[in-house]
Amino acid sequence: MEIQAADPPATGPAATLERRFTIEYRTLSIQLSRHQQQRPYERRGKSPKATWGSYPHRLLSALKIKSSAQRQQENSEKDKLHNTAGELSNLEFHLGSVDETLTKFSTSPIQGLEDSAVRRRKERDGPNALSSPPNRIFIKLFEWLFGGFCPLLWIAATFVWISWKPLGHPPNPQYLALGVAILLVIVLQASFNAWQEWTTSRVMASITGMLPTETLVTRNGAQTRIVATELVQGDIVHLRGGDKVPADLRLIEVSRDLRFDRSMLTGESDAVVATVAHTDGNYLETRNIAVMGSHVTQGSGTGVVVATGDSTVMGRIAKMTAKGNNEKTLLQLEIRRLIIVIATLSLVIGTILIVLWAVWLRRSFPTFLLLSDALVNSGGVIIAFVPEGMPICLTLTLTLIAKRMRRQNVLVKNLTTVETLGSVNVICSDKTGTLTQNRMTVVHAGFMDAVVTADDFKQRFGHSADVAVQRLYDVAALCNGSTFDATTATLPINARTTNGDATDSSILRFAENLRPVADAKAESAKLFEIPFNSKNKWMMTLVQKQNSGGPLLLIKGAPDVLLQHCSFIQDNSGRVLALDKDNLDKLQSLQRHWSDEGQRVLMLCHREFSADGNPFAGFEDDPAEMERIVSANIASLCVVGLVGIVDPPRKEIPDVVDTCRKAGIRVFMVTGDFALTAAAIAKQCHIVTNDHIDTIEDIRNNALQHAPGALADTAGEKAEHKQDDATSISTDEVRSLVLSGSELVGLQAEHWDIICDYSEIVFARTTPEQKLLIVQELRSRENYVAVTGDGVNDSPALKAAHIGVAMGGGSEVAKEAADMVLLDNNFSSIVVAIENGRLVFENLKKVLLYLLPAGSFSEFIPMLLNMVLGVPLPLSVIFMIVICMLTDVWASISLMYEAPESDIMFRAPRNPKKDHLVNLKFFTQAYGFIGVMESLSAHIIFFVYMYWHGGFTPSELFLAFDKWTKGTFHGKDQDQLAVLLSTGESIYFLTLVILQWGNMFATRTRRLSIFQQNPFWGPKRNLRLLCAIPFTLGVVFLFCYVGWFNRIFGTAHIPAPFFFIPIPFALFILSLDELRKLVVRTRPTSFIARIAW
Repeated sequence: MEIQAADPPATGPAATLERRFTIEYRTLSIQLSRHQQQRPYERRGKSPKATWGSYPHRLLSALKIKSSAQRQQENSEKDKLHNTAGELSNLEFHLGSVDETLTKFSTSPIQGLEDSAVRRRKERDGPNALSSPPNRIFIKLFEWLFGGFCPLLWIAATFVWISWKPLGHPPNPQYLALGVAILLVIVLQASFNAWQEWTTSRVMASITGMLPTETLVTRNGAQTRIVATELVQGDIVHLRGGDKVPADLRLIEVSRDLRFDRSMLTGESDAVVATVAHTDGNYLETRNIAVMGSHVTQGSGTGVVVATGDSTVMGRIAKMTAKGNNEKTLLQLEIRRLIIVIATLSLVIGTILIVLWAVWLRRSFPTFLLLSDALVNSGGVIIAFVPEGMPICLTLTLTLIAKRMRRQNVLVKNLTTVETLGSVNVICSDKTGTLTQNRMTVVHAGFMDAVVTADDFKQRFGHSADVAVQRLYDVAALCNGSTFDATTATLPINARTTNGDATDSSILRFAENLRPVADAKAESAKLFEIPFNSKNKWMMTLVQKQNSGGPLLLIKGAPDVLLQHCSFIQDNSGRVLALDKDNLDKLQSLQRHWSDEGQRVLMLCHREFSADGNPFAGFEDDPAEMERIVSANIASLCVVGLVGIVDPPRKEIPDVVDTCRKAGIRVFMVTGDFALTAAAIAKQCHIVTNDHIDTIEDIRNNALQHAPGALADTAGEKAEHKQDDATSISTDEVRSLVLSGSELVGLQAEHWDIICDYSEIVFARTTPEQKLLIVQELRSRENYVAVTGDGVNDSPALKAAHIGVAMGGGSEVAKEAADMVLLDNNFSSIVVAIENGRLVFENLKKVLLYLLPAGSFSEFIPMLLNMVLGVPLPLSVIFMIVICMLTDVWASISLMYEAPESDIMFRAPRNPKKDHLVNLKFFTQAYGFIGVMESLSAHIIFFVYMYWHGGFTPSELFLAFDKWTKGTFHGKDQDQLAVLLSTGESIYFLTLVILQWGNMFATRTRRLSIFQQNPFWGPKRNLRLLCAIPFTLGVVFLFCYVGWFNRIFGTAHIPAPFFFIPIPFALFILSLDELRKLVVRTRPTSFIARIAW
């Protein structure tokens, strides 16, 4: 099958990979169906004669014409597709019965594989991992040599080389040396890019390796967790909701609600219902195969590994589509736009200078500049405008930040994440496991007329006549999705590891404290089960207990959901009463009391069936009919009791939320818990700080008081006002709001405008769809949203957010959906991550601000004065290259190691749509302030030298033109003038180097004084900056005092006094910038503050 449509626009590496898998999976599926039907591929018939009736049609038709190379590549890919489809068509793992599959792989669902079998199979098949894509070294080499700024450097080198020969009469050896130097710069830059790409790949590989995927398997007769890469054919794998399928599995046991998300491979968002029997002859379409990379959205099941690593469907597709991903991140695109502007400017000005020479200088001053000199000057302009150190610093800073975050136990999946973090202004956080410790403990169990502590329950359980406690125990022990890990079975109950979610685990431990759950399960047979899911908000188990008449339906879940199915309730003595209004009020009063204390409250119910009135009899072997009958009988339930579960907030959360608030970031809680419980925990976490909390009625009343248009305008004005002031935090009135998921249904845009303007929000009782809706509504109002979570129900919102943050202890689905993983489950790490995200942008701005004044402005001005006003060129092209590639690069790299400024988390988040890397304020600082001072200071010192040592006044140097290049001038011949100018050029070069020291220390901070962020000692010190000073001086001595460099590049020794003359100018630049910062800090509304960068 040929795919004619072009790929949609890329949005990231994961999206690109997903599209490739999606297209190839669908194509393979179709190809495989044709193979299994044993039909030859249909030949493409001749298309009807095209009607060239309109220009758009002709244009589209023309665009579809493919080159022979494209057709050859497509044919090659189709051959690969055909071969892979042929290979998959021979797979029959899905066709055999469960027993046949187990026999084929010599395994058992009870015992699993033995260690000896695992070793043999691992030696035979290798690890369960996908092979790395091929390294396309020649393509990379081309990109390193001709990517980024290199095309401009090649243009400059070409100008210089043709100026040496054939235009040179005679050839100027300095131009030859200059041409070689430019080529050397290109090679050095390519080498650095290659080295940096290698180190970056190693860093990202090490970071990714910190989060191995674990899976639950049966080996040697016991369940144990292993790293997914250790799986081999024949392993028995147990799947639960939230797991990522670690290999291709043939399902041998499934729950009725087991669902798989195959969207990574198929592109279809609908979950696939799992079965044990095969449903299709197509290996890719049958539902008894769980494909590697898919996710378990709900339910549970068991499968035997039939393929690992490259032998899986994903592995085969990955081998077919193994292409490098060259997509640029958002920040790289912004820098690329900056490069295009600078490159365009340099080429335009270079061209204007050549035209100026050809039209005016060549005719009016024929001996002033030859064509070769004019071309070299134009090449110098190109070099002067290019901040060569910027790409180096860009890659380096992202890698450095990723390393820093790794040390903070923050896993960043790709470098794009680092850039986006600095813009986050809303964090939507799940409660359980994120804001809380996910260490749930049952502290209370109660009936409508009595509250019993967990310890009291243990005492009462020993009395055989205590029916009430026995009924509650049955639900807690038998209707439970958690189990104890066999490897920790001998440990104390609270120290045992469990397989299952935290809520079920807490109830399991509660039941185990009363009586071993294994004994209770041995005395009953499970007939049917519906696991908990976020939509139903309950779990149901149908059991048949020994020595009892009919089956017992046990169910536990959210009280507000189950109450509508309840008709009876038991009291503390075990009497079953009607659930009338009085009894309901008592029950709900207890629930509200516990919820106000921050406890998660679950209701436990049951329904007894007699042997004669058993509606399930005869349907035990018909799962579909059993599910229908069970669902129909979730009615007339009896409330056997409530349990109150405590999950305390993490100790660091209140301080973290306060820090976020100071940084202009709103933290919202989005949870599935009851509203009162969520609000109580939110107050403990400082997410809600007001005593008065608004509700949905306040939203509706507010909306009625405003016309929709006026309300939207007001909200837009508020958002614009907040974003315009990027340096301060809004001090608007703090308002709090609590909403339940059911209250979000039917809300209009004007309601969401009001909601999204609240400072503190708790969204309770939310479904996955509602969490997704919340994120979408926030994003649509120009908020940059981070979502934290750890469960399956968090994954849609994690994907929809700008930044998805998963907990390291969360589900595999959540970690797969997230952009960032907190390995230590420490919510405070997200603040560190946001601070580092802001630091990336800040430091890149500082680097650019450091590079442009000397490496661009102060190099271009001498060239302009030379060609327009006839001033002898005070800075040679070779010194321009040295500044851009040597002296400035070291200091700029040092700036990338700058620690965050003390006030970086007291500023409002930046708006990427408005706060760009460079803007008018930035250029005002770079060119209008620092650049002008540096260029003016360097020219002053140059003119001082020319006066002291040559006797030339500035007025004599202006409009000199060909007076400087022919005969004698001011009593000096050409040799004397050449020596004088070489020394003047070296002094100008030295002056810029020293002036950049002042710029370096001034640029370290935007508003803080150097004394507030001391570079020499203290927590904000940066000793690399001090190392930059001797390094740059060493470069000066190398080029100005080594005889070989003097002869080749026309440099000269610098008189000793000129090493000290520039220092006061550098201090003046630093002092003047300190004065500017003082005005910005003390007079934030002044003109100076408004134009501050």
